[in-house]
Parts: sequence; C-alpha cells; structure tokens
Amino acid sequence: MLRVINKTHLRQLSTLVVAEHNNETLTPISLNAITAATKLGSHVSCLVAGTNCAKVAEQLSKVQGVKKVLVAQHEAYKGLLPEELTPLILATQKQFSFTHICAGTSAFGKNLLPRVAAKLDVAPISDIIEIKSPDTFVRTIYAGNALSTVKCNESIKVFTVRGTSFEPAAVEGGSASSEEVSPSAPVGVSEWLEQNITKSDRPELTSAKSWWRGLKNGENFKLLYNLADKLNAAGTLFSVPPGYVPNDMQVGQTGKIVAPELYIAVGICGAIQDLAGMKDSKTIVAINKDPSCSCDLEIRDMWCSCRKHRFESDFCFQNLFIWLEKIPSLFY
Repeated sequence: MLRVINKTHLRQLSTLVVAEHNNETLTPISLNAITAATKLGSHVSCLVAGTNCAKVAEQLSKVQGVKKVLVAQHEAYKGLLPEELTPLILATQKQFSFTHICAGTSAFGKNLLPRVAAKLDVAPISDIIEIKSPDTFVRTIYAGNALSTVKCNESIKVFTVRGTSFEPAAVEGGSASSEEVSPSAPVGVSEWLEQNITKSDRPELTSAKSWWRGLKNGENFKLLYNLADKLNAAGTLFSVPPGYVPNDMQVGQTGKIVAPELYIAVGICGAIQDLAGMKDSKTIVAINKDPSCSCDLEIRDMWCSCRKHRFESDFCFQNLFIWLEKIPSLFY
C-alpha cells in the first residue's frame, strides 16, 4: 500500500512573516501575524523590506516570538510594491527554505502573497482565523456565515492572517538577531509615485474601542463625530457614500474587519456584508427603529428603540447622545 508523505514534516518548521510598515513604525496587523506564526510551533523570522527601515527592524527585534529579522533595503522597495517584493521573497525562500510564509490580511498582504504563491506554484490560503496544526487552518466563507477547515498539502504554506482573530504579539521582551539580505534586482514594471493619507485625531479604525455606523447623510454623521470625540472613538461607515467620509473608514465585507471592545451600530440593517466586518466585537450595541433588524435579532447586546421619532431627526439624536454618553460606564 502506498502512503503519501507530506514533505513539510520532513524538514524543520520555519515561518517567514512579511512585515508591513512605513519605514518608521510597524503596522499593527503584523504583530497579529507574528502571533499566528508562533502557533505553528516553528522558528519565526520576519522580513523587513524598505528604503530606510532600520527603525522597523529594531522594533521587530524586540517583539516576543521573533527569532530572526531579515532586512533588505533598496530604493526599489519604496511603497512596498508587490512587483518588487515578490522576487525578494522568492530569493529569501530559496535561501532559507521556509515551510510557511504569511502576512496580515490587509491591502498589503492581499496584494502581495497571492503573487508569491503563484510564483511558488502553490495554492494560498486567505484570511485564516485559526490554526489547528501546521497544515490545517480555519477560514471564513460566505461572508463569515460559515467556517471552512482547510488542510493544505503544499510543501510551502502561504497564507494571510485575519488580525482580529489573533492577539498582537508583545512588543517588548524579545531578542531576535538581525541579518542583512541582498536586495533582488529591480523589476521596473511599476513605479511608486505618492500616497495621500487622510489624517485624523481619532483612533485608527482597527484599534479603536468604540465604533459608529453611518446614517443617511453627511450632516447626520457629523453628530456622531461629536459623540465619538467625547468617547475617544473612531467613526466609520459600512458603505462609504461619495463625499461623506474617506474610503479608509469603510468596514464590512469589502472593507476593514474590526473587533473593538465596544461597537455601536447606529442605523444599520445588519446584513451579511455588515456583520462580516464586526461580528467579533466584544460588546455590540444596536440602535435602529426597525424591529426586524437582523443586527438586533442575531448579535445584539443592547437595543434602543427609536420608533417615536424619525431616526434622522436632531431631536432623536440629542436624546440618544445623552444616553450613549453613559455607555462606557456600563462596560468598563
């Protein structure tokens, strides 16, 4: 009888985490990816590629769970373009023979790792939420309404990690070694020009404690901004209408996935694409005048009925704000 042997188990497990950063600081989701990598029980290395990323490499060397930091610096890595990073990852993989390669499920990771997997001729696994064994992973399907357990027999496992499903690795207490790796030859098929970032004094969406959802028009959304300022909360929309707020505030199936301590859903229906972005939140407060709202029926922690007043009216909002300002004392 013939028996299939997974080649991955014939060599020592080792994982490469591709770090996302801005040359100054590490992007938080990379810490979640490091935590996922440590659950494989393997030797964890981090690849930092950039134009002047020594500060990021130093930060990573102190992160618990990281054993080695690989650093590649070249002008071609400006903007972390996937066309330029892919040859570097392939060369690094050839040199160190990692069994796993991962990154966070962000625009960066989703843009880069499928290209890497294609070049390695392996099937990538996207947006994992749990690791059962070195070759078995859990991911969501149907916008989070079902879980799929996937066993991967590829010699190199390439996957992205949902940040809200793994705690961030501790940023102090580690003592990783650092090693320079040779930059790959520039591909030159694309060029980084500029990046325009909307600046805000409010917390980053993926790290805020309180969340707010959109209401009919931009004027009403300004009222939520006032309350968000008092609670030090982030404001956002499930579907970003043109001109209301920046696109990076979108949360849901086609936006960011968040899991704050307290999530306040104002005037949303709780459809599948909505729940996909926030169903892992610790406490969910749903405010809606529709008693059949699925957000209330499926995931509610608290319900505030607004049937007596039109939801978009200033009078209703003022009454809600008096009540909402007391919410943090109920949970903290």
